[in-house]
Amino acid sequence: VIPRPIAPYAGTVGRLTEDSAPVPMELDGAPDGAPNVVVVLLDDVGFGSFATFGGPVAAPALERVAAEGLRYNQFHTTALCAPTRAALLTGRNHHTVHMGRITEAANSFPAYDTVIPKEAATVAEILRQNGYATSMFGKGHLTPIWELGPSGPFDRWPTGLGFDRFYGFP
Repeated sequence: VIPRPIAPYAGTVGRLTEDSAPVPMELDGAPDGAPNVVVVLLDDVGFGSFATFGGPVAAPALERVAAEGLRYNQFHTTALCAPTRAALLTGRNHHTVHMGRITEAANSFPAYDTVIPKEAATVAEILRQNGYATSMFGKGHLTPIWELGPSGPFDRWPTGLGFDRFYGFP
């Protein structure tokens, strides 16, 4: 459930300190043994471009990662970067999350305002709420163009979509 409901206090608060029993504080962090999660999205790269998937372009690091982990080879994409990012990060159709086009071409029609609804949590937000540290690097292209100014608001920038750290352009 996003956002998580606030649990009632499990300790005891008495009138005096000796009548009280605090709950041990839990440190944030992914559960023991939780896997690392790395998502890589490249613009304008075809599925068959890299040798990893039978293409002509050698990518030794990508080939090593694919050999040691899981390869996703069934997916849907759009011809545009922002809608593809929105669909990948939310797990929903890009129109469902209001990203039917790139942010520079937003309008007020349903599915085209480029404002990802808060109830459409991103994988970063879900991981963050489960103790993971999350980061995004490079091109975000998910922030409505009218919110890109230096004074924000910043709640629709990548750091408002579940990423603890962001280095790139929104």
